[in-house]
Amino acid sequence: MSWDLSCSDWDQRLQQGRSLVPSLPLHSAEAERAVAVFNKLRLADVPGTPTMAEAAGDWFRDIVRALFGSLDPVTRERAIRELFLLVSKKNSKTTNGALLMLTALLLNQRPNASLIMTAPVQDVAQLAFDAAAGAIALDPVLSRKLHVREHLKTIVHRDTKAELQIMTFDPAVVTGQKPVAVLIDELHVVAKMSKASSAIRQLRGGMLPFPEAFMVFITTQSEEAPAGVFRAELMKARAIRDGKQEGVMLPVLYEFPEEIQRKRELWMDPTNWPMVTPNVGRSITIGRLVEEMRTAESTSEEELRAWASQHLNVEIGLALKSDSWPGAEFWEQQGRSGLTLESLLERCEVVDVGVDGGGLDDLLGLAVVGRDRESREWLAWCHAWAHPSVLERRKAEAPRFRDFEKAGDLTLVKQLGEDIEDLAEIVADIHAHELLDKIGMDPAGIGAIIDALVAAGVPQDKIVGVSQGWRLGGAIKTTERALAEGRLLHCGQALMAWCAGNAKIEQRANSTVVTKQASGTAKVDPIMALFNAVSLIALNPPAQKKKYQMLFAGGRPTGTNQRDPASAGFRR
Repeated sequence: MSWDLSCSDWDQRLQQGRSLVPSLPLHSAEAERAVAVFNKLRLADVPGTPTMAEAAGDWFRDIVRALFGSLDPVTRERAIRELFLLVSKKNSKTTNGALLMLTALLLNQRPNASLIMTAPVQDVAQLAFDAAAGAIALDPVLSRKLHVREHLKTIVHRDTKAELQIMTFDPAVVTGQKPVAVLIDELHVVAKMSKASSAIRQLRGGMLPFPEAFMVFITTQSEEAPAGVFRAELMKARAIRDGKQEGVMLPVLYEFPEEIQRKRELWMDPTNWPMVTPNVGRSITIGRLVEEMRTAESTSEEELRAWASQHLNVEIGLALKSDSWPGAEFWEQQGRSGLTLESLLERCEVVDVGVDGGGLDDLLGLAVVGRDRESREWLAWCHAWAHPSVLERRKAEAPRFRDFEKAGDLTLVKQLGEDIEDLAEIVADIHAHELLDKIGMDPAGIGAIIDALVAAGVPQDKIVGVSQGWRLGGAIKTTERALAEGRLLHCGQALMAWCAGNAKIEQRANSTVVTKQASGTAKVDPIMALFNAVSLIALNPPAQKKKYQMLFAGGRPTGTNQRDPASAGFRR
C-alpha cells in the first residue's frame, strides 16, 4: 500500500518554521539508525570540524529520517522511492546531499551496488566529493571501512564492494547504469542539457529491479522560467504536495506561497525570508542575504530577479535583460488565463493579424489582436509553428519547445507547408467571422504564406506589408505603452512570456529596434508578429460586420481549409 506523501498545510508550516515532511508511518529502527549514521559524519571544511549532529538543521534530519525510515526491514522495499528538495543557495544543499549519499553507502546491504551523485558542473561535483571524502578522513572507523579513490571520485565499501561515484552529469555516461541510489544536484541546470530527460528516464529504468532503490533531486529555482525535465519534476512534486496526485516522491519545497511570489513587496521583505531559508543561523544569515539583495538591486533588474530565484526560490516568469524590450517588464501582469481565440472573436468588433518568421531555423509566429467592442481594450492571442528539425539545431531549447507544444501554444509540424496551411486556416476563420481588417507581415516575407491565405479564401487586398527595422519602432513603442497602461491584454501564454523576455532592443537614431540579430539565437518571431498586428490595430480601423452566431460552434466556415486545427494541438 502506497503512502500519502501530501502536505496540504505546507504554507502554514513554512510560516511557523515547522518541518515540511508530513507525518508518516516510518519504520523507526531504520529511520533512527540512518539519522545516527548521518549525525556522526563531520564537516571537513568548517572550523572545529563539527559533526552533523551539531551543524545540520533538523529540517534535513527529518528528510534523512523519512527517506531511510520508509525502507521495510523485512521486504527491503522502500515506500519513498524519490525525493524532490527545492531549497535555495547557501543552505548546504550540496554538502548535505553528499553526506546523505555517504549514509546510503554505509547502510546499503546489496553487494556490488552502484550509487551515483551527479552535478551539472565539475566544481559542484568536486565540492560534493570533498565533503564525502573529508568526512571519511576525519573518522578512523570510516577510513578502515571505506576506500577513497580520489582520481576516480569514487568511494568503495570494502565489505559490500558497493561504490559511490560522484561525477559531472553526462547523459552518455549515466545512460545504461543500474544504480540503487541516485542524487542529481541542481536539476534546473541539468535540465538544460541535451537528452537530460532521456538520461533521467534511463536511470529510473535501471533502478526498477531494486526494491530499495531511490532517486533524489536537490535544486534551487531556475533563473529562467522552469522548462524541460525540471519543470516536469517540479510540477509533479507540487501536485503530490498539494494532494492532487499520488506518487512515491516526497516533495520538500521551500518556496513562498503564490500570494507572496506574485507580490514583489512581500518576497523582498526580509521578515519573510526565513520561510524559505531552513538553514538560517547555520550556513547563512538574514543579514548577509540583505546585503546581497541590496547589491543585486543596485546592479540591475535582471540581477535582482536572478538573485531572488537562487536565494529565495522566487519563480521567474520571464528573464529580463539589461537591454530588454521595456514592454517585457509589464508582460506578466497583463496576462488573462481565461482569454482564448474564441472569446477574443466573440468580444471584438475588429481584428488585425500579424505574421512573422517561417524559415527552417525560425518559428512561424501568428498574432491576432482585436479591439473589444465595449471596453476598447486590445486583446491578443498568439501561436507559433516549427519544424522538428529546430529541436536538433537548438538542442538547448528543445525541452522548452516541448513544454510549449504540450501547452498548445506551439505546433511541431511533420512536413513543411503544414504550418502555413494551419495559419491560413485560422486567418480564414477570422475572415469568415467578418472581423478581419488587415494581415500585416514583412514585405520580404515568404510568398508561400500569401498564396496559402488567398487559397483559403482571404482577399489579397487584406494582406499588407509592414515595414521592419527602424520603421517598426512606432509599433514597438505603442505596444510598450499599451501594456504599461493596461490597455493590451493577452492570454498569459508561456511561449509569449519567453519571447518577450528574449526581445532585445537597439537604439538607432531616434528609433527603437528589436531585431533577430540583436536577440541572437533566442526566438522572437511571435513577438515580432505581435508588433506587426499592433501597427495595424493602432490605426483605429472601423468596426467590421459581426456574425453573432459563433461559427466555431456550428461547423467549419465554408470556403476555408477543412483541416481540423485541433489535430495540430492548437490551444484556441
